[in-house]
Amino acid sequence: MTLQHFMKEAISPWMRENGPDNDIVLSSRIRLARNFAQYSFPILANEADLQHISEFIRQEYEHQSFQDYHDFAFVPVKDLTPIERRVLVEKHLISPHLAEQDHASAVLISKNEQVSIMVNEEDHLRVQLYYPGFQLNKSLNKVFELDDWLEGKIDYAFDEKRGYLTGCPTNVGTGMRASVMMHLPALALTQRISRMIPAINQLGLVVRGVYGEGSQATGNLFQISNQITLGKSEEDIVEDLQSVVRELIEHERTARNHIMSQSQTRLEDRIYRSYGIMTCGRIIESKEAAKCLSDVRLGIDLGMIENVSRNILNELMVLTQPGFLQQYAKKTLTPHERDVLRASLIRERMQLEN
Repeated sequence: MTLQHFMKEAISPWMRENGPDNDIVLSSRIRLARNFAQYSFPILANEADLQHISEFIRQEYEHQSFQDYHDFAFVPVKDLTPIERRVLVEKHLISPHLAEQDHASAVLISKNEQVSIMVNEEDHLRVQLYYPGFQLNKSLNKVFELDDWLEGKIDYAFDEKRGYLTGCPTNVGTGMRASVMMHLPALALTQRISRMIPAINQLGLVVRGVYGEGSQATGNLFQISNQITLGKSEEDIVEDLQSVVRELIEHERTARNHIMSQSQTRLEDRIYRSYGIMTCGRIIESKEAAKCLSDVRLGIDLGMIENVSRNILNELMVLTQPGFLQQYAKKTLTPHERDVLRASLIRERMQLEN
């Protein structure tokens, strides 16, 4: 498996599959923070120790397979160009933090891109596993099995009272972040989401943008995840998150029905204007593209638009990002050049779908 395998397609293979409630929940993710017991954590470790960890992961797990996750590719971050790093961030295969590293950092990625294991990020290992739609329990059970597979060769830093020890105190305990990516256009249009976020935060959860901590919500996409990792079991964390997500799904569907009954013509006008921009626009900025993709996806979910699939929109959400545009063009582009190419790619993709 080579790096180009992960660069040539905007949408990961697992994202083409359908999942429960995928009209609202795009994906479910479980991420584990793990560290080697015998080495200092990355923030304090010397280069030699970090290099030893990276080389150990390469030797033991490169080209290996675990259950449905085949032919893991080992990709050193230092070998990536700035554009390649950005593409991997845009595909959620690495974090923005890992993309900034130049020492012995790397990522181990399964062929179907459903599993990626970041090496020497904030912790020695950041293990993440995705499922399409609302499948947190399935994701949790599968990541437990994956964790056991890794622990067969690694002695984790673990304390009987505190649990898994991590580079950041907020991850101590389970070392787990469970999250879902949700499309909530109706709650955003009715401005209810801004009132709901503080209540969600009070429940020990956090609402972030597409790329997690520090990112803004664009295209009405919101990442909901747990904040508490200590004092609760992994199952309890997932159950608490699931309860809130179920409520959000219900509120979003209620809001969609309300808009359809009270302002259907205005909503149709908004959706078809965005559809027109996507099929005819010549210059589209990234924020406008995110808005149009959100509107058209809502139109698909409500049955207004029947000749475009959700998968096309999932693909365009990644394909229209700055890194992927420049990877496609095989050169660095100015913001204006990116806006022109973005519009061209969206038009071509929409015409191909039609």
